Amino acid sequence: MSSNLNHSTGASAINPTTGETIESFTFLDGRQQEAALAAAGYAYEQWRMTGIAARAKLVGGIAAELRRDAERLARTMTLEMGKPIAQSRAEVEKCARLCEWYAENGPAMLRDETAPVATGSAYVSYLPVGVILGVMPWNFPLWQVMRGAVPILLAGNGFLLKHAPNVLRSAHNLVAVLEATGLPKGLFQSFDVAQEHVAAAIADKRVAGVTLTGSVRAGAAVASEAARNIKKSVLELGGSDPFIVLADADLDRAVAAGVEARFQNVGQVCIAAKRFIVQDSIYDEFTEKFVARVAALKVGDPLDEDNYIGPMARYDLRDELAGQVVQTLEQGAKLLLGGSIPKDSRGAFYSPTVLGDVKPGMVAFDQETFGPVAALTRATDVAHAVALANHSAFGLSGALWTDDKQMARDVARRLETGGVFINGFSGSDPRVPIGGVKLSGYGRELSHFGIREFTNAQIVWTDR
Repeated sequence: MSSNLNHSTGASAINPTTGETIESFTFLDGRQQEAALAAAGYAYEQWRMTGIAARAKLVGGIAAELRRDAERLARTMTLEMGKPIAQSRAEVEKCARLCEWYAENGPAMLRDETAPVATGSAYVSYLPVGVILGVMPWNFPLWQVMRGAVPILLAGNGFLLKHAPNVLRSAHNLVAVLEATGLPKGLFQSFDVAQEHVAAAIADKRVAGVTLTGSVRAGAAVASEAARNIKKSVLELGGSDPFIVLADADLDRAVAAGVEARFQNVGQVCIAAKRFIVQDSIYDEFTEKFVARVAALKVGDPLDEDNYIGPMARYDLRDELAGQVVQTLEQGAKLLLGGSIPKDSRGAFYSPTVLGDVKPGMVAFDQETFGPVAALTRATDVAHAVALANHSAFGLSGALWTDDKQMARDVARRLETGGVFINGFSGSDPRVPIGGVKLSGYGRELSHFGIREFTNAQIVWTDR
């Protein structure tokens, strides 16, 4: 069973817990797409002339609207893509804090900066560039959108949201929240179009750039269209993040963090730990404790507060993950836990799974596994652990566990990733940038890096 009908005319969201259709949506036709682009262009011209203080005040006001509607927003996410309800509520709150942080700190990041020149005087202004198309995934229906849209809007741009077809109610809810704050109508829209119409939107003269979070294939297609039309793109793509545990690590803390790092949001996180690279001398002990902790995770209806693991977001994705596990086992890995589709469930559930003795060349090592599957790999020493971590087409983020803080900093510089988390696990925060290298994409979101991605860094030089 597929999670949604994604034809050229519309899409249907299917509850992955029950298999029942929740709601159907009709995609915008040609006339409606033109109207949306025209409205976005008009709203942008108003918004770009609005002072930064006024923009910041409106962005800050989004936080109150999110909290006011938090329960409905959270429940919608859980119904549409299966996120455990407690994690859905946390996602809403995280978006609210993001808005407050940017409202407070964003204006300083956009302030004119003096440029030290030999003659005369000069400064750099960070000016808006236009309407940005955001092609967004389903795994964090609100956070993925807001972490890109909020700094883009605060910088004076408009935002057209092309959301995943199975979370369109979440997209529409978000539009209502932002419009309730007083943002110009049309500045932030849910641009509900079929996949084949994205290229035309990128090419439209009213669209100045595109940001995408999604698969490598989708990123390559969007980046090609953006380049063809000489427009900027920012891509956050897949990840196969290493979680390195060295012999001197605090093992109990590393195990607890590792389980959360892998299995939160049912393992459907770009920056989730996916490859656990453990030094050989502690591999067996780590494995025993890790498997026991994963086995204790409660699986079931994501609306039940006690459950940590719900269904995967779509049936086709669940089936694809199951196939990756089968292939990895056929290649010689050991099944330590799980590895099956529950027979008594009509939902898109997959049992929390741990694979042992996974090596380079195996599917679970070489490919991104986007679901509740952890792959454990032995490393002989630090150098081998680093080599294994870098033996990947991806480079989003990674974690490193050791008591030797200086060595950890040295190792971090050798890891080919956009982020390294020492004695912790990968996460996102508005105060620091997020993004990757290699097939994980390019550009950055969040912090001052993110707010300036879609701006014109204009130099103004007087009396040169």
